[in-house]
Amino acid sequence: MEFPSDQSREMSPQRKNGRGEIEIKRIENTTNRQVTFCKRRNGLLKKAYELSVLCDAEVALIVFSSRGRLYEYANNSVKATIERYKKASSDSSNNGSISEANTQYYQQEASKLRAQISNLQNQNRNMLGESLGALTLRDLKNLESRVERGISRIRSKKNELLFAEIEYMQKRQEIDLHHNNQFLPAKIAETERAQQHMNLMPGSSEFELVQQPQHFDARNYLEVGGLQPNDDHPRPDQPPLLLV
Repeated sequence: MEFPSDQSREMSPQRKNGRGEIEIKRIENTTNRQVTFCKRRNGLLKKAYELSVLCDAEVALIVFSSRGRLYEYANNSVKATIERYKKASSDSSNNGSISEANTQYYQQEASKLRAQISNLQNQNRNMLGESLGALTLRDLKNLESRVERGISRIRSKKNELLFAEIEYMQKRQEIDLHHNNQFLPAKIAETERAQQHMNLMPGSSEFELVQQPQHFDARNYLEVGGLQPNDDHPRPDQPPLLLV
């Protein structure tokens, strides 16, 4: 039984670095070098994109191939990121701290935001007719045009709401009238039935007695003739009334 020699037992440099890994040195084969460049370039661009999205970082990547072709990626702008890098590098070299450079950068951004806020506040005051002393004739004309356009849009919206409210009230009134028209016939019929029922009850106009008027003399005394019984209603014979 033969045993492998010491030379055959020696592992290649590629296998020493682990499975699937290659030795980090220049690839001599042109084709292999180009294939490796394409694969690793795409992976590097993908990692830069993931870093910018996941960590909200400002990333700028610039790659030149051996033939001089440019490949780049930036989530903001390569030029802006380079300018920021130069500023941070110069500030860090002067101040000796990158954190101070970042602080200065954010202070500048805050100053820009404050200036924008102040500008917007001035525009709002101008729209209200205040702080007009610093405006030129051209600025005043532009301001007048903006105000007139704003008023026109406000009036248009107001009229739209008014027309919608009027239409709603008209429809509501029509619905109420329709309900009243349906209710009134039933109410009239009910009133007529109640009136007919009252006419058929005893003591109504069919059974009423006619009362004759009574006569008085000049002394405001009731006349004797007024005490005579009514012939319409016969009564039993009674003796005549004698006055003493």
